[in-house]
Order: sequence, then C-alpha cells, then structure tokens
Amino acid sequence: RYDSKHWSLHGLWPQPRNNVYCGVSDTDKGIDRNKRWHLLPPLKLSPKTAQELAFAMPGMASNLHRHEWIKHGTCYGKDADAYYADSIYLTKAINESAVGALFTRNVGKRVSLKEVRQRFDQAFGKGSGKKVNMRCDRKGLVSEIWINLYGVIDDQTPVSTLLESAANAASSCKAGKIDRANK
Repeated sequence: RYDSKHWSLHGLWPQPRNNVYCGVSDTDKGIDRNKRWHLLPPLKLSPKTAQELAFAMPGMASNLHRHEWIKHGTCYGKDADAYYADSIYLTKAINESAVGALFTRNVGKRVSLKEVRQRFDQAFGKGSGKKVNMRCDRKGLVSEIWINLYGVIDDQTPVSTLLESAANAASSCKAGKIDRANK
C-alpha cells in the first residue's frame, strides 16, 4: 500500500505556535479540544482536493482534517480548500524526493537524523536539512518529521525556496527505526 511506505500528512501549522483558532467560536474550540471532531462543521473542499486529501491524510477517516482546519487552518489566510491543496503539494514534494526514497527503502530499519538531513540537502538544496526536526516516540520509532518553512506556499513555489529562509530546527531524536505499517 502507498500509505505503508510514504509520509502522510498530519498538518500545516502557521507560526507563531500560539497562532491557533483564528475566528473560531468557543463552542467549536470546546468540541475540538474534547476531540469530538466529527461534530465540527464539514469543510468545503473541491472533489479533487477531498480525494487527494483522503489519500495524503489517512487520518481524515477520523476527521483529523476538521481538527487541523479549526485549530491551524483558520489562521492560514486562505480557505480550507487552498489550505489543504498547499498541504498536499508539500506532502507530495517530500514523498517524491530523495527524502521519501530514503524512508521507503528503509522500512523496518534505522535511519539517522544526519541521513535525513543529507537527503533534504540533496533534494532541496544545501542547508535544507538544518530546517528538519525528526521526532521519535518512546520506543525509538520515527514518528514525525517537522519541517520549518518560510514564505508563501502554493504549487508554484519550490520547496527549496520555502526552506531557504526558514529557521533552523533542533531535534532531540538522533536516530530511529522506521516502523512497518500494520496490514
């Protein structure tokens, strides 16, 4: 399966980190904070974006997309369809790069932060790897990659440009195992 060997989308978070719930009612904030995401308003997504999002964000099945929109997307400055189109663009760019290939080839094995950062440099230009925070869980499994970006995101802006001016990222996980997906 594609989702067993590629990164999936969790979210795109405008900064600063406390920039959340922009223009969201207290009722919807409460629903979100209580993780009752199915009660959040449905999003107005084009059929194309909805289809691509279901592929890029398997968590959509549990309404993760509604949570991410309410908490972070409302502060993005674009509508939900554009927010997710930009998110999908970035996810595809990572998965189709040397970074994605590194993870696909190493399912069941360990990778180091150094290797991941080298692949970012290879795929998106020297210094890009410094913008990456690899996160591992308590079992030593790679759980997330947080990527610092800076600039206006759209499908015309190269990821290398967004990485170039972004802040460097610290990472406490120096190496982790890439877990196999459940069947």
